[in-house]
Amino acid sequence: MAIELTVGPVAHGGWCVARHDGRVVFVRHALPGERVMAEITEETSRFLRADAVEILESSADRVSPPCPFAGPGRCGGCDWQHASLDAQRRLKADVVAEQLKRLGGIDWKGVVEEVPGAPDGLGWRTRVQFAVDREGGLGLRRHRSHDIEPVDACLIAHPEVENVGAEVMNWRNASSVEVIASSTGDQAVVVAPRPRRTVAVPDLDTSVAVFVDEGKGRSRVVHGRNHLVERVGERDFQVTGSGFWQVHPGAAATLLDAVLKFAAPRPGEWALDLYCGVGLFAAGLAEAVGPEGAVFGVESESVAVRDAERNLRDLPQARFARGRVENALDRFGIERADLVVVDPPRAGLGRDVVDRVTTLEATRIVYVSCDPATLARDLAWFAESGYRLADLRAFDAFPMTHHVECVALLVSGSI
Repeated sequence: MAIELTVGPVAHGGWCVARHDGRVVFVRHALPGERVMAEITEETSRFLRADAVEILESSADRVSPPCPFAGPGRCGGCDWQHASLDAQRRLKADVVAEQLKRLGGIDWKGVVEEVPGAPDGLGWRTRVQFAVDREGGLGLRRHRSHDIEPVDACLIAHPEVENVGAEVMNWRNASSVEVIASSTGDQAVVVAPRPRRTVAVPDLDTSVAVFVDEGKGRSRVVHGRNHLVERVGERDFQVTGSGFWQVHPGAAATLLDAVLKFAAPRPGEWALDLYCGVGLFAAGLAEAVGPEGAVFGVESESVAVRDAERNLRDLPQARFARGRVENALDRFGIERADLVVVDPPRAGLGRDVVDRVTTLEATRIVYVSCDPATLARDLAWFAESGYRLADLRAFDAFPMTHHVECVALLVSGSI
């Protein structure tokens, strides 16, 4: 069913909000202020979801999507290809501000900053996970669907990802294929087989490493090395298999710089890096606190812990341990810290971790977040224990999508 809508403000998740017969309608492929014809895609007892299929009155911010696979009913990987980059960043800033106000009671009037490395918003994604259809063809999931949109190229994929040529090869019996290109020129393909199936990996360039994902964080090397190397400044970071690393080529350096500016680590201080991954933030902290200080990183993935230990082997003041942050601080008897950096997954810290971190009596807490909703929720809980938001920066680390990366500085109320 198609309905005519006047589109209102942006909402979290790549939607805009409209109303029809007194009901809220979340609309994709639209922009605030537009008048559109929208096709209903989902109905709940509280709201409708819809795709704008015809633009009756367009916004000045509207552009033609550069990708032929973008649009209603097509690839769900990008949310804002129909908006100019400046408009995308304004929309994301509006979302961050709305989430902070609604969930955290915080007024924020900042901007979303460009991340160097993708001036046109394309060619930035250094890690792309493709779905595989029954015939072995690669594609990307449609929005809120298990259906696969076949693609022969992805415009937001980094050129070195595209150079692997995975999209034009057959991957029969695979459930997913991830293609990775590192900042040092390494390339890898991570294949996840369907249950009880064997994938015949097609012929790739001999320089491309191939891993088979065996689940539970384990991968088996079929060809090449078992890791990639990423470089930030003068330091190399080993990342084993498909371990976590920022997907935008400029994001790691940008976020490290923002974290260190907010954290302002001083020689001799005791710092924690929670959800530390392969040690990106811990490296900057350890260099700043020096040999008379200490950094302790906690990470749940054992492979990442081993990578972090290797990556920072020249910095003995940095130590790492495997564990879930929910119980690791108690298990290792950590009762205080001068400063804490946290970089949790999209689900955020949660109440238990927030409460435990506040017992450390750190003077500064730096929170790196990829979801403004869970960030705002957690900031409200920090405020209950006397920590206020002193500053927040937002970064467009995922152009063309609704995702935004935030770095927040919290200080104790006594400062």
